[in-house]
Amino acid sequence: MSTSQDIDADVALELERYRGELIGYCYRMLGSASEAEDAVQDTFTKAWRNMDRFEGRSSLRTWLYRIASNACFDQLRSSQRRARPMDLSDSWAVDGPIGDLLPEVTWIQPVPDRLVHGSVADPADVAEGRDSIRLAFISALQHLPARQRAALILCEVLRWPAVDVADLLDTTVASVNSALQRARATLDSVNASPPAAPAEPVDQDLLDRYLDAFERYDIDALSELVRQDAIQSMPPYELWLEGRDDIIAWWVGPGAECEGSRLVRAADANGCPAFGQYRPSGPGGRHEPWALQVLMLDGDTIGEFAFFLDTETLFPIFGLPQHPDDPLP
Repeated sequence: MSTSQDIDADVALELERYRGELIGYCYRMLGSASEAEDAVQDTFTKAWRNMDRFEGRSSLRTWLYRIASNACFDQLRSSQRRARPMDLSDSWAVDGPIGDLLPEVTWIQPVPDRLVHGSVADPADVAEGRDSIRLAFISALQHLPARQRAALILCEVLRWPAVDVADLLDTTVASVNSALQRARATLDSVNASPPAAPAEPVDQDLLDRYLDAFERYDIDALSELVRQDAIQSMPPYELWLEGRDDIIAWWVGPGAECEGSRLVRAADANGCPAFGQYRPSGPGGRHEPWALQVLMLDGDTIGEFAFFLDTETLFPIFGLPQHPDDPLP
């Protein structure tokens, strides 16, 4: 005979099966890993409390997505659009001001791949989904109204049939198709489109060369790895740079304090390799957390450097230690 504890455990296990994909959905909606986790936790809490009212008229998965969608809609009604520095201004001059330090809610926040895919995700699905969490695509999604955003993610990223999306959003198939048309037009206007192919495999040799060159702060070796039209950003500052010459000039100028840094490989972020960067800035030159580096590779070069400085929030999310010689959490 089953006890209530057995039933509760079964329900919790059944809900947990959907955590990874729901976090991925909410992250694409909200542009923040921490907000996505909060939305999914809220979804599970509401599902748990109302499980006796779930009558099976739709699948449990669809029901959970409906609850999660409403949680995201509520969040988006009370928050501003998140962005990347290059969405807010033209590129900056190397010798100019660094810009204002803007609050966390301004920025697209990186997310570990493992968090949005879950531990039981099919490897083929993981590979196919990496491009749909790229920082540029997440930023482009923020230009869409909430319901258009949901329709596009569900139909063109998660491949739901329009009839199922209409049921989830409590609307018609015609309305879903109309929302998709408007969403595609907006993405075209910001030079973005839903991902069509899986990302290329990571070039491990390139990463090894970058780690070695950065820790030695060998500017000549680093220059060889940077694409000619590469870009660099550094949230929460407004500053962003465009072009290898400006990036290298920054590294030998205002960014020269990075010399002597240590890098620790982090969990992949947004389909891209990532490192925790520790600068020698503590007592006695002890290495302290400085940035989560997310690198967008392009063949045998690096096309974009995103240095996220909110290490207090991001290092725990990405499983990075407080100091480079500490054991991993």
